[in-house]
Amino acid sequence: MYSRKNQRDLTRTEKKRLVGAILELKRSGRYDEFVSLHRQYYVTDAESRPRPAHMTPSFFPWHRRYLLEFEKALQTVDAGVTVPYWDWTRDNTPAASLWADDFLGGDGRAGDRQVMTGPFAYAEGNWSIRAGITEDRFLRRAFGGRPSAPVTLPTEAEVDRALKDPVYDSAPWNSVTTTGFRNRIEGWGIRGVRGVGNHNRVHRWIGGSMGGAASPDDPVFWLHHAYVDLLWTRWQKAHPRARYLPDRGLAGDDPQRGRIFALDDPMPPWDVKPSQLLDHSGLYRYV
Repeated sequence: MYSRKNQRDLTRTEKKRLVGAILELKRSGRYDEFVSLHRQYYVTDAESRPRPAHMTPSFFPWHRRYLLEFEKALQTVDAGVTVPYWDWTRDNTPAASLWADDFLGGDGRAGDRQVMTGPFAYAEGNWSIRAGITEDRFLRRAFGGRPSAPVTLPTEAEVDRALKDPVYDSAPWNSVTTTGFRNRIEGWGIRGVRGVGNHNRVHRWIGGSMGGAASPDDPVFWLHHAYVDLLWTRWQKAHPRARYLPDRGLAGDDPQRGRIFALDDPMPPWDVKPSQLLDHSGLYRYV
């Protein structure tokens, strides 16, 4: 059993050890394998193939296992390192501690949005983008979006509204699902219902490398998704009788059959079922 801490509570030494472990994974090539994996399983609901990671009920369990695999990789470098979480409802400005020069570095510069500060700046020589979907070699950020289309980080009230939904997910089990905790947190905008929210809006607020399927190119991805994982835990505690849905395979005539993952459907690439990832209390806790 180990703990995942709020990033704002990390000591200087803990930050240094985490950054060091991430950079070692990058040097070994293992980090880029994680980026490639996310790209491979970022399947949209406009595609006809299975989509375990996004726009789907298995958004939470798939990313829980993904974070666990990354955390295990970090711990092969430094056994005492864990993935911290970033509460973007509180640490919601470019001046927040995670963007400091001794941790993740700050915003990208004007023009090409290249990150110039911190250990993941291309100029430092330790972080080049190899597995991305652009031709950029450097990490990019564009805090707050374009001036013509500004983006704000989600508020505590917006998260609370999602946490109050007593249903995990609902048909049609995709990006246009209007009710249910999963899509309220994943945050796909639905015309006439709501705009882009929560998880998705954080990706948009950071922008740059965090804006697409290769978003783990930016190490803040892991802190962001650790908080999303924590929110799932909080929802489970708030609704102890609620269950993962769909809890059984879909009917043969359902257009989502074979494309989404019910409670006991093994998810690629690990062949692990959502039912096996509902409870993390034997592995880690949030503090």
